[in-house]
Amino acid sequence: MIDAIDKAAGLKPDDALFHARRFRTEFVDGAEACRRSVLTPEHDLGLNAALRLALARRIAALNSDDPLIAEYDALLAEQQPDGSLLALAAGESALPEPLATLGRHSDLITLTPDRADADAIRRLEQAGLNNPQIVALSELIAFVNFQTRVAAGLRLMRSA
Repeated sequence: MIDAIDKAAGLKPDDALFHARRFRTEFVDGAEACRRSVLTPEHDLGLNAALRLALARRIAALNSDDPLIAEYDALLAEQQPDGSLLALAAGESALPEPLATLGRHSDLITLTPDRADADAIRRLEQAGLNNPQIVALSELIAFVNFQTRVAAGLRLMRSA
C-alpha cells in the first residue's frame, strides 16, 4: 500500500526507497494511523475535518512542500470549505476568531517553535479552545511538520 508519505515523497512500489521504508512497517503503519487520527478522528472535539485540513494545508505551505500542498488542497476541496477556511488554508491573517488565533498559533509553532510559551496556550484558551482541543491542535501541527520533514528527507534520498 502507498501511504501519504510515499505519495508526498513520490515513492512507488518499484522504488528501492519504498521497500526500505517497509523494513520497519510499524513506522509506516504508525505514521498513517497518526495521519488519520489528526485529520479525520472518530471524535473531532469540535475541530472538524475541513478546519483540520485547512490548517494542514497552511502548515504544508509554510514548509514550502508543494506535493503536500496539492494533497491537502484536494482533500480540503472534498470538504467544500467556506471562504474563511480557504483563507486560513491560504495563510491569510485577517480572519474571524477563532480562526485568526489558530492560524497564528500554527504559524508560530511551525516557523519559530522556540518562541512558543505559556502565553501561546493562553491565547488559544482566550479564543475559546478547551484543553482537549489544544492537545488535538498540537498533535495536528506536530504531525504535519513531521510529515513534511520525512517527505523532504525521502525526496533528497531519492535524488541522490
